[in-house]
Amino acid sequence: MRDLFYHGLAICTIAIWGVTFVNTKVLLLQGMTPLEIFIIRFLIAYCCTLLVSYERLFSESWRDELLFFLLGFVGGTVYFLTENTALRLTLVNNVSFIVCTAPLLTMILAVLFIRGICLSWLLVVGSLLAMTGVAMVIYNGHFKLQLNPLGDLLALGAALSWAVYSLIIKSLSARYSALFITRKVFFYGLLTALPFLISYPWHFPLEGFLQPVVWMNLLFLSVVASTICFFTWNLAVSKIGALKTSNYVYLNPVTTVIASYLFLHEPMTAMSIAGSTLILLGVALVNRLDI
Repeated sequence: MRDLFYHGLAICTIAIWGVTFVNTKVLLLQGMTPLEIFIIRFLIAYCCTLLVSYERLFSESWRDELLFFLLGFVGGTVYFLTENTALRLTLVNNVSFIVCTAPLLTMILAVLFIRGICLSWLLVVGSLLAMTGVAMVIYNGHFKLQLNPLGDLLALGAALSWAVYSLIIKSLSARYSALFITRKVFFYGLLTALPFLISYPWHFPLEGFLQPVVWMNLLFLSVVASTICFFTWNLAVSKIGALKTSNYVYLNPVTTVIASYLFLHEPMTAMSIAGSTLILLGVALVNRLDI
């Protein structure tokens, strides 16, 4: 029952992350750049976590501090900037599908670098079923091969960075609380993003933040999608493992389909329903494993 609660946390987190592309798109249309959105998002999130996690500023060792630096870099700066840049260079469907390979990459890295985790037919079949379902939901019977090597490689980089992020958190969660880890991620994510301002200077005017459409979307991305969701995700990873938690990334297209049906009144096609079923089946198979 306790594990069920953390599985629910992971699902709720993915459901919220599944709709954040709308908030980001609105802010981009208002004139903000991906870098500006990321910096404001993580700055507010860091301030929020600092209010409730202030008992210590540094970790127990320099080695751990370097791991936290890597967490913020790969799970914050690298992930968001590569994903958002990829959206500008290649098809949205390509980015959506490639980023959803994060659980598969997490599994491969775990098998290669973590003792006690071995490939099993259940793990492979579950992952392949979920990936097939993701493809069916995203492309919905209208597959169009249009490659952009740089954009697709950036999307793959985003997926790989999230896989590394998930595995590093698992190694740190035995010694640090999820709240402390979350705060460190925001700090180092923000710190490693600031040098990019040299190449991409800030252009968005300060008075632009007075617009309700801007500050409301930024608050949602910062407080809900970052402060709360990063904490719940990190907590889920620490309790049920990196592989099981990461597999819920496959549910991202499912939440998009359901949200589109409920709020945008878009029809649920037979292809999207079949794909969603395969995703759910694949996730269920992997989560039966003791990993």
